[in-house]
Amino acid sequence: MDLNSIIFILTGSSFGLILRIFVQNNFKKKIGFDIKNTSIVNIVASFFLGILVALNFINNYILLLFYTGFLGSFSTFSSFIYQLFILFMKRKFLRLFFHYIEVIVLSFLFFYLGYFFIKSL
Repeated sequence: MDLNSIIFILTGSSFGLILRIFVQNNFKKKIGFDIKNTSIVNIVASFFLGILVALNFINNYILLLFYTGFLGSFSTFSSFIYQLFILFMKRKFLRLFFHYIEVIVLSFLFFYLGYFFIKSL
């Protein structure tokens, strides 16, 4: 990996981390049932990913900046798994199930919306 690639990844990840911390500290919504801040981050990241996939970038540096750097730091898969683990350890299996479905279904839906939005332009 060359120095330019590393710089693009570091730049993207810095902005992804800053935005993730901002969202996690400032947003909490109730839609039917409680949506955790990390879920909001994952759903928004899925929307951005749908947009990027639809744009079909070929430039390797753009891919490193957005896919690897920005979305890699912005999305929080490990936090999602940790939340599921905490619910499991607390034996809140029904909440675990609904939280899992919520994040997976909404993330896929928002990925598709981002993709469809760009393709329809």
